[in-house]
Amino acid sequence: MITFCVAIIALIAGYAVYGRFVDRFFGADPRRATPAVTKADGVDFKEMPTWKVFVIQFLNIAGLGPIFGAVMGAAYGPAAYLWIVLGCIFMGAVHDYFSGMLSLRNDGVNMPDLTGRYLGKGARTFMTVFVPFLLLAVGVSFVTGPADLMQSLTGWDKTWWLYIIFIYYILATLLPIDKIIGSIYPFMGAALLFMAVGVGGAMLWGDITGSISMTELTPASLRNYHADPQNNILIPMLFIVISCGAISGFHSTQSPLMARCLKNEKYGRPVFYGAMIAEGIVAMIWASAAMAYFGGPEGLNKAATDGMMINGELTKVTPAIAVDMICKSWLGKVGAIIAVIGVVVCPITSGDTAFRSLRLTLADLFRYDQKKIGHRLIVSAPIFIAAYFFCMADFSTVWNYVGICNQILATLVLWTVTAYLAKSGRPHWITSVPATFLTFVCVSYFMMAPYKSGGLSLAPAAGYAAGGVVAVAAFVWCVVAARKARVRLSSSSL
Repeated sequence: MITFCVAIIALIAGYAVYGRFVDRFFGADPRRATPAVTKADGVDFKEMPTWKVFVIQFLNIAGLGPIFGAVMGAAYGPAAYLWIVLGCIFMGAVHDYFSGMLSLRNDGVNMPDLTGRYLGKGARTFMTVFVPFLLLAVGVSFVTGPADLMQSLTGWDKTWWLYIIFIYYILATLLPIDKIIGSIYPFMGAALLFMAVGVGGAMLWGDITGSISMTELTPASLRNYHADPQNNILIPMLFIVISCGAISGFHSTQSPLMARCLKNEKYGRPVFYGAMIAEGIVAMIWASAAMAYFGGPEGLNKAATDGMMINGELTKVTPAIAVDMICKSWLGKVGAIIAVIGVVVCPITSGDTAFRSLRLTLADLFRYDQKKIGHRLIVSAPIFIAAYFFCMADFSTVWNYVGICNQILATLVLWTVTAYLAKSGRPHWITSVPATFLTFVCVSYFMMAPYKSGGLSLAPAAGYAAGGVVAVAAFVWCVVAARKARVRLSSSSL
């Protein structure tokens, strides 16, 4: 319980202290007009109440990430706690804040355009291909996943659920952002938060009464507990498995959506930095709950590999099953309903904005106005045709690469922000240090991960060496480029 309480307090303190520092460092200006005002079109650029923008941002970036990712990360042990807390405060929330605020300062543009402005044409070209692929992969996965779950819960054929979810996604992508997304998201956000608070409260009460034992972080427990440690090396695998609860590049594709709806820059900290802190709290709850419910990380791994007797059958426990078991056990009959809402609805609230963001990214690429619904339909039709055919195929192979793609995108976004700071003649360490760390993580992952997960399956020594060399080289390049930028700024001011 001590570790859990300290972690939650640290996350809240991180928002209050480091979040305020980041906000002042960026220079949020409440007198500056936002794109929601200067480019208002009633469709994508539209002022909305700040509390509603926060809820939409929270659900956009959350989905199942802070739940399933945290449960999977718990298999590595209490080290997951450190990554969630430190990663969220110093990396993820910073990443989300800057991607949102830079979009706000650049007329609400998406990441390919931002990257091109600060890292050059080559980076923009790469992001133009990379970002749509990631958005399509996330969108399709958040069609098939909920459809599979609803088929198992209702007995209806999966195809019917695919049609229903697709219809909702099409409407959410085409209609003005306040019509569907702005109307139903507050209810979905309340369900996700209620689910997390209920589970967190039940867990604390169970620890107090002695019915469960929460796993504490100690020097002895700071090791790899995974049942298959050779293929799931703590560093860097943990930093890929837990992305949305600590840092995720997908968030940078969602922040511009809300940058187009924010009415004042002074609300950037609660919306962009604050939503990520809220997600970190949810991730901390679920990582702790997974360990506590199964009697520690060893029990969680045993349930996942050897299985448990569920309804008279030996069943290997997946994250979805774990969430269902925890909710039903700790929250009773109401918990079963909440589990359905959390496990089925939450991915839908990320899938719809993934497709909407994809529409806007492609529209920005071709400079195609989206005020008329006919124009929106022209861009959206090919997206949903491609998504439908992907849903008919086995998409699991592509999904294996989404985790690392998430962190590659986060790395590129942090380097983009670093370039922005360097060109402005400002200290860049606030993003260059996290970017260097993630560069090491991504490169070492490619070297060490199993073939099926997109890696080369090399020895850890080779992976760490390659990751270290590339990360150091990138940081040195950054320092040299920053010095040149300061010299140019000094010369121009003379």
